[in-house]
Amino acid sequence: MTLSINDKWIWDSWYAKDGETYHGFFLQADKALGDPDLRHFNVSQGHATSTDLVNWTHLGTMFAPAAGPAWDDSTTWTGSVIQDGEGLWHLFYTGTSKAEASMYQRIGHATSRDLHSWVRVGDGLCLDLTGPTAECYEAEHMVGHWHDRAMRDPWVMRDPDSDGWLMYFTARAPGIPEANAGGAIGFATSPDLITWTLRPPVFTGGYGQLEVPQVFEVNGTWYCLFCTAANQWSEQTRRTNPQKPLTGNHYLMADHPRGPWRVPAGPFLDGDEPCRRYAARIVDGPNGLVILGFADGGKDQFGGYVMDPEPVVVGEGGLLQVMRSALAAE
Repeated sequence: MTLSINDKWIWDSWYAKDGETYHGFFLQADKALGDPDLRHFNVSQGHATSTDLVNWTHLGTMFAPAAGPAWDDSTTWTGSVIQDGEGLWHLFYTGTSKAEASMYQRIGHATSRDLHSWVRVGDGLCLDLTGPTAECYEAEHMVGHWHDRAMRDPWVMRDPDSDGWLMYFTARAPGIPEANAGGAIGFATSPDLITWTLRPPVFTGGYGQLEVPQVFEVNGTWYCLFCTAANQWSEQTRRTNPQKPLTGNHYLMADHPRGPWRVPAGPFLDGDEPCRRYAARIVDGPNGLVILGFADGGKDQFGGYVMDPEPVVVGEGGLLQVMRSALAAE
């Protein structure tokens, strides 16, 4: 196994490269909790480094919920790390508060010079579902419709068309009767990584939620990786997809990072058998693209570690394919 800690569960992870060193960041919780389902609300963020994405040196906890009453005093969940033009590193993350029973997610911002010691920008709050385009999102906790107010897993990248920045995040669209058809990829833009403008979602539909989005380009085609569960496929997706519903990782395709995005006609990228990898990232490794994600398996068979990387290739029609290895499936 790649990223593992004897006394902690590890799940969602994200990566940044500084020179020849890869920095892995991940959600972690103590196994002393007993029940892996409790990890979500007893979470901190860990940090490790590697030169090959296989052998890792653990550096300990690098970020955690705020100590006092705050918008992010309950959880600090999945995010992404990006470096600006001046060499400063930026962490964008998901936060929730105890005062709201962790039901309302917002996006936070912290900075670092060394990729390990992070300082919140102001109180950390970076973006919420407010402003003129908030009506494009399910901005309230819809009891009985979904279990939370979704605004999480921010993925931040440079805007290829300007000097600015783009943010994608897990969200939900309003006014859709079928719960499993309301999942969306939220969108925001910034000129400076500090001031963000909420934009309408770049994609809606097909699934109840599209978690942990990652947007990247290969050979002129743009991809939006995401993960979802088998029981969150919409009725239309079930009817039009020739394979059985799978839990795992899939992707959208587009000719431009602003879309329009489409679900490819090819198979689900990385689902269920022979292993269940979740919250995957595709990383440009020393020998090409690889996929990294944690071993899930549900409560009874929860792995709690990041599985070994496996190569990813681009096939006919731009479709992505994971080249499975016996090592990573163990």
